[in-house]
Amino acid sequence: MSRVRVVPGGRAVEVEPERVAGWIGRFAERHGEIDVRVSGREVLVSAADGATAAFATRGGTSVEEVLEKLAEPRRIGLVLVRLGGHSVGVAFGERVEVSATDRKQVHGRIRAGGWSQQRFARRREGQARVALQAAADDVFRVLVPRLGQLDGVVLGGDRQALDVLRDDRRLAGVFKMAEDRVLDVPEPRRTVLDEAAERARCVEIVIQDTRATGPAAGRMDTGEGA
Repeated sequence: MSRVRVVPGGRAVEVEPERVAGWIGRFAERHGEIDVRVSGREVLVSAADGATAAFATRGGTSVEEVLEKLAEPRRIGLVLVRLGGHSVGVAFGERVEVSATDRKQVHGRIRAGGWSQQRFARRREGQARVALQAAADDVFRVLVPRLGQLDGVVLGGDRQALDVLRDDRRLAGVFKMAEDRVLDVPEPRRTVLDEAAERARCVEIVIQDTRATGPAAGRMDTGEGA
């Protein structure tokens, strides 16, 4: 599972809350003098060479307060879905407190033509429908009764599968609390859910590097240092 993803105009990297202050220091070492400002619900770090890094706050009006709030443990709902499999849970800090994981058979695509292909496609659609319905049912059963206890929801897996669940009216409250990011995860299993719980507590920092020349140009800079 990658902790770095491409976003419009740059990259996003996941950083453990307790390491954010050190990350900012290493960002300054790589990019020169920095200016750090808290603006609304965002922290913006601007460097002398034009590079920027930004991340959402979880409260606080000063950098010190923001970092303290980021380090506080949260209770997060997790929804990991791929066609044919899902894992749903609630995690406090890195520990999963309750979960549900299931896998349904969904046949892959075939290239054969004619009537047999149409019959196979209908069967596959039916299997996918059953699998996604099972995922939606588990999200409803595990997360909806606990929404009042959650500080947020983190999604993972296949965006198209998640969009199907998003259309389920029973789950409107779950997706209303969901963060914008979608974790890149393999086939959801309980071990994958445990790893997602660790990642869910991370702060996602969006980096935009304006440098276009020099030996560092084009290099994936996460601010972590060499």
